[in-house]
Amino acid sequence: MSLTYIYLPKEKYMAQTHSDIIAKELGLARRQIDATLSLISDGATIPFMARYRKEVTGSLDEVQLAAIRDRAEQLQALDKRREAILTSLQERNLLNEELKAAVTAAVSMSELEDIYLPYRPKRRTRATIAREKGLEPLALLLMEQKNDLEPDAAATHFIDTEKGVSTVEEALEGARDIIAEMINEDAHARAGMRDLFMRRGVISAKVLKGKEEEGAKYRDYFEWSESVAEIPSHRLLALRRGEKEEILSLGIRPEEADAQYLLERQFVTGGGLASDQVALAAQDCYERLMAPSMETEVRVLSKDKADGEAIRVFADNLRQLLLAAPLGEKTLMAVDPGFRTGCKVVCLDRQGKLLENTVIHPQSQPARATATVQDLVVRHQIEVIAVGNGTAGRETEAFLKEVGLPASIAIVMVNESGASIYSASEVAREEFPDQDVTVRGAVSIGRRLMDPLAELVKIDPKSIGVGQYQHDVDQQLLKKSLDDTVISCVNAVGVEVNTASKQLLTYVSGLGPSLAQNILEYRNANGPFRSRDQLKKVPRLGPKAFEQAAGFLRIRNAENPLDASAVHPESYPVVSQMAKDLGTDVSTLMSDEELRKKIDLKKYVTETVGLPTLQDIVQELAKPGRDPRQQFEVFSFAAGINSIEDLHEGMELPGIVTNVTDFGAFVDIGVHQDGLVHISQMANRRIAHPSEVVKVQQKVKVTVTAVDVPRKRISLSMKGTDSQRDVRPGRDERQQQPRKKEQDQPSEFIRFGKPQQKKR
Repeated sequence: MSLTYIYLPKEKYMAQTHSDIIAKELGLARRQIDATLSLISDGATIPFMARYRKEVTGSLDEVQLAAIRDRAEQLQALDKRREAILTSLQERNLLNEELKAAVTAAVSMSELEDIYLPYRPKRRTRATIAREKGLEPLALLLMEQKNDLEPDAAATHFIDTEKGVSTVEEALEGARDIIAEMINEDAHARAGMRDLFMRRGVISAKVLKGKEEEGAKYRDYFEWSESVAEIPSHRLLALRRGEKEEILSLGIRPEEADAQYLLERQFVTGGGLASDQVALAAQDCYERLMAPSMETEVRVLSKDKADGEAIRVFADNLRQLLLAAPLGEKTLMAVDPGFRTGCKVVCLDRQGKLLENTVIHPQSQPARATATVQDLVVRHQIEVIAVGNGTAGRETEAFLKEVGLPASIAIVMVNESGASIYSASEVAREEFPDQDVTVRGAVSIGRRLMDPLAELVKIDPKSIGVGQYQHDVDQQLLKKSLDDTVISCVNAVGVEVNTASKQLLTYVSGLGPSLAQNILEYRNANGPFRSRDQLKKVPRLGPKAFEQAAGFLRIRNAENPLDASAVHPESYPVVSQMAKDLGTDVSTLMSDEELRKKIDLKKYVTETVGLPTLQDIVQELAKPGRDPRQQFEVFSFAAGINSIEDLHEGMELPGIVTNVTDFGAFVDIGVHQDGLVHISQMANRRIAHPSEVVKVQQKVKVTVTAVDVPRKRISLSMKGTDSQRDVRPGRDERQQQPRKKEQDQPSEFIRFGKPQQKKR
């Protein structure tokens, strides 16, 4: 085995527990990490811990709890790899105490792999061949870098024609090959080079020869370079997509002089001829071994970073969409527009049950369509009309406004992205086995207005249209993040157990598809649940599942009024004692604010129930089962603006944000194509990210700055509009790198192809 240099400070040999590492990284107390990991190992979910175990975790929120969980999983994967490496070293009789300590102390996968690299079984390399020729002693002699050493003279002793070494230069070349591999396998050298690539590396893109026309949408990247440390996630993902489509070639390198200096500073320690040989070996190491290896690593690291940002943006957008204001329980007519084939019309009761469906033809049979709509409105006592915002949506809206309906009936445009995905899904077939996809789609549009959360959980989040390069990012991480987001939203709102669908119940803390199905079957067989305690009778819903789920399940008009609230059943005795101490009952305590003001919370603090939980209980008593979502407000697009041809520069219009990305926000202004508000046009001040200013479903005022009818592209601005009054400074606490000046950034429309299109 060749000599390998491992430089590790003594303190690195001290093994740390997972809790120690996570506590230091997240800036939290060790006890908080221990408590959280213990709860997770016991089956606790993040919403449950955040809401009902504040005393245990020290009031950690969902973001912190998820970070602890995710880092613990990474460290477990690291431990698994560490164990595999130790086993491999042991089996090959390479493990010594120093090496074992180094492997044990590694706190990242890259650090672990750097330590293992010299011992990894490898194919025959130039260094391997040189060792076979007996040149390793010469390499070690050169590495001593004695000023009086004459490399040529020393090399003459290693000339051996039988081994394939015929000249002094061949001997020195082989020795340099060995030195180059030793440098490449040095853990500190690799760590320093990795840091240099990440901090000062530049990603360069060039168009492949002959691909100029085919890759026109990437033309801004045909000659492009940018710092790896500063490149926004969307641009990195765009470059990688161009490379994957074989339009662009990419490379990542820092300044070569900086890289050479980094290696020479560590390995060239003398001033004689031997040091010149080491310097040549270091140069060869960088060009032939280390630079390609580091580029591969930095590609992975930068991709992981870009994926994380894109996934974060997607999750934030999804959260805003899921928590959009619900219309609530209204008798509703939903219209899936279509002038050529007719508009599918459905009527739903206050619980979203399908009452009737039909088809109207406003374009070819306007009189008959008018009569049908009027009749349905009267017979079903319709309160609101929902219209899908797809093709002919604005025309259908205009028709309905001319039907002569009572002014009290609001007509609301609904984003129908993903409705066709739902209508053809197994979920829709289960709900409406006797209806075709058009009826299912119209029902989905209506229910989405009544309760966006309850309806959107039936659709794969990736089909909803609020992502950014969602097919280019790590799909496993994306799914995990989106699942976390849906679970968080569902449990934040709470679920009415007697009306919830299987899909909605699936996301309740502690349940899942199997128990959700069992709840539905029990409900169908025994009628509505009358108490939370009755949930214990559901097959396979044991004590642990009940503990996790009960606080998030609501039972309206239950025997115990607390069953309609977010107060957990384990806290019912505390509430009963509060009422008893005030000489009243629980119902009166919940309805009488003056009585609640008399509660002395300190009297009810115990070893397991602290002030955070007691404060939550009192707040919940004031507004039992409160919905955290905003109040629904009717929104209307500008009248007479139905298509892109109706737009002109300078026009100020109302719109709704449909998607927020790193480079701006897409806004629906009612013309079938969403317009783009570039980040530079979002505020009269410099912002780091569009999420500082807007969120999905936010109502904004925009000004049209450019219209490209042939390419169906609309550029918008929020500068100087009323929307600026809604700017929320300081919302994004991530201190990102400063962005390039506007003139240095090519058009996002050009770079990223087509603008947002309405999807079905």
